[in-house]
Amino acid sequence: MATVLYITAHPLDPQESFSLAVGKAFIETYREANPADEVVHLDLYKENIPQFDADVLRGWGKLRSGSTFDQLSDTEKSKIDRLGAIVDQFVAAAKYVYVSPMWNFSIPPVLKAYTDATSIPGKTFKYTTNGPVGLLPDKKALHIQASGSVYSEGPFVPLEMGYSFLNKVLQFYGVKSIEAIFVEGTSLSEQAPFVKEKAIARAKEVANRF
Repeated sequence: MATVLYITAHPLDPQESFSLAVGKAFIETYREANPADEVVHLDLYKENIPQFDADVLRGWGKLRSGSTFDQLSDTEKSKIDRLGAIVDQFVAAAKYVYVSPMWNFSIPPVLKAYTDATSIPGKTFKYTTNGPVGLLPDKKALHIQASGSVYSEGPFVPLEMGYSFLNKVLQFYGVKSIEAIFVEGTSLSEQAPFVKEKAIARAKEVANRF
């Protein structure tokens, strides 16, 4: 049995969101193909994801300086404890499915906060004399990304900073198997239904072998 983190970063629902509609088709097909696996849905708009704010940075600084966890303020303890729970859950999972729209050429802020929370030395990567080394080489990941225009090919490729960012983060963690499903051109109303239909068909195909 494998644990799959189904990580969604859109405030609407599948009837209103192209990315979530394709993600829903993927995860339903995946569950049918892998009934023994555990799928954990993380709706990032409903999760408590602490920012790297003054409480977190000062708390970590105290710990590095020799303070014990009990010596931190209640707020520092709460936020640092929650960040630890997030990254531990991430490391324990075998597969990751990220679902997000492209906003301003990149990912929603909640997904950036989540990648910050999972980018912890000693958990997802480590520093060595030869540079950082990823600690998750046996994991698999998929990113489903919807966008109004086409960014995976053509003249807008240099502007794409959503999947490219997430891909680099996952590579930094050592993840070798990374796939993407692009739901592109959704701003053109006449072609949007065909874009969605094509992406859902691809999502089902990927789900059966993921």
